[in-house]
Amino acid sequence: MQQRILGRTDREVSVVGLGTWQLGADWGEVTETDAREVLEASAEAGVTFYDTADVYGDGRSEQLVGRFVAAHPDAGFTVATKMGRREDQVPANYVEANFRAWLDRSRRNLGVDTIDLVQLHCPPSAVIDDDATYDVLDRLVEEQVIAAYGVSVETAAQALSAIARPHVASVQIILNAFRMKPLDEVLPAAEAAGAGIIARVPLASGLLSGKYGLDTTFAADDHRTYNRDGSAFDVGETFSGVDYATGVEAAQEFTRMVKDSGLDATAAQVALAWVWQQPGVSTVIPGARNVTQAQANAAAGEVAPLPAALLDLVSDLYDGRIRAQVHDRW
Repeated sequence: MQQRILGRTDREVSVVGLGTWQLGADWGEVTETDAREVLEASAEAGVTFYDTADVYGDGRSEQLVGRFVAAHPDAGFTVATKMGRREDQVPANYVEANFRAWLDRSRRNLGVDTIDLVQLHCPPSAVIDDDATYDVLDRLVEEQVIAAYGVSVETAAQALSAIARPHVASVQIILNAFRMKPLDEVLPAAEAAGAGIIARVPLASGLLSGKYGLDTTFAADDHRTYNRDGSAFDVGETFSGVDYATGVEAAQEFTRMVKDSGLDATAAQVALAWVWQQPGVSTVIPGARNVTQAQANAAAGEVAPLPAALLDLVSDLYDGRIRAQVHDRW
């Protein structure tokens, strides 16, 4: 597993990390035993970066990750959490008192005094643009409540605003073969500034695994059932905002392209490699609900550079099937 420096920090992280949203909620039930096995399997495969949030399972994900990391004190893991969605996402709630309360709760959940990296969890643009936001975060770094901070964003404009801030260590953004908008400006700006890019939703909520069909169903408590129209949270977090039928057809074509390429890798592994091999990306954070998925995802960190011919086909697929739906929306 390759390692890279995470943006404006001195921490090395694996190019394939683990997103732990699914260990908390919104992807159907995952038992505590299953969660622990996923974490252990990821670590054994070389994963050193774990991404969570205070609202995943109302803290359950943080607690599971915290106990896991405590059991491996010398492993050199980096844990990133997020804050800001425990209240309504309005600028008035992004104030120092709330920051401190949210972080105290996360520190208890994680079992640490200092959080490695905290990210504002897709806040309103006004919060990202406000000097006062970063004044508070800088104080929290000085007090060693947090070691570093970043911003998780929904749009390219938000990412560019955050990258321009000199102490923003990283920006987390949706990036995958069905969501290429960040390639235009965000990744070049981050690379030039030294900010890290944490790429989320790399498989477009599983579409790019090539395993879903038009008749595939998901559990009622899975966001792929209840958030397809964006009624619960930003629709970009579910299938990258791509219409499901369009996404299934494009994913089937993506899978055929991977098979025809002759690569010794699955469609999902190629999709992950496509992300982490983009210049400027620090790490990509797929989720996993079982050991098999965790091991397969981690193996994507060892995929050789993808051939130019395949990269061209992926770009053509995006331009022909996906771009019109999603590119300018974010």
